[in-house]
Amino acid sequence: MSLKNKEYINYIESLVNIFTVEHGQIKILLFRKKNEPYKGYWILPGSMVKSDTTIEDTISDVIYDVAGFKNIYLEQCHTFSKCDRDNDEYVFSVSYIGLIDSKSAEIKREARDEYESSWFSIDVLPKLAYNHETVIRNAIQLLCKKIVNISVLKTLFPSDFSLPELQSIYEKLLGKTFDRRNFRKKFVNLGLVVPTGEKLEGTNGRPAKLYAFKDNIEERTLF
Repeated sequence: MSLKNKEYINYIESLVNIFTVEHGQIKILLFRKKNEPYKGYWILPGSMVKSDTTIEDTISDVIYDVAGFKNIYLEQCHTFSKCDRDNDEYVFSVSYIGLIDSKSAEIKREARDEYESSWFSIDVLPKLAYNHETVIRNAIQLLCKKIVNISVLKTLFPSDFSLPELQSIYEKLLGKTFDRRNFRKKFVNLGLVVPTGEKLEGTNGRPAKLYAFKDNIEERTLF
């Protein structure tokens, strides 16, 4: 079989869902399209995969060239084989999830004047182009499964987080309600976190203690 036969030639697009947590909300990084089609709509960072590179290298380049990030948590999510991106061409989309904590996102990100971008709560997404809403919803499903792992938690919450904030994120993603005392005991009694000595000021009621995950914690599933 000849690989040059057009019957077997398709385009591959790499897309990345970059998530962070800020003020108890899960947010995703999106970019506004400046030209047609879908001018003014929002899209995920992405790029077509060239014939002389890999999907993995392409997505790493996208994350830096478009978003300005290097070395973030990255994991392949899903392949979409019915991406109606162009009426004349058939495009496969390979999506990834990328995770970064909010402080690193603010510090490490380099300005990209040619791109208009913004962080959006996953609960209130803007108008999205192509099939990107489906891609995002699929990525959120994977994040729901991953958030129970210590390594993912440490990526999103490296330091200075409150246990109520952590509980809020768990409840939103898992669709469950946890008893506040039992949730706190789970993390403190298992020796997963240590207090930083700081408190979360500017909130109603007694300021919440801030914590950090311990180093060298054995990988485990929490829920």
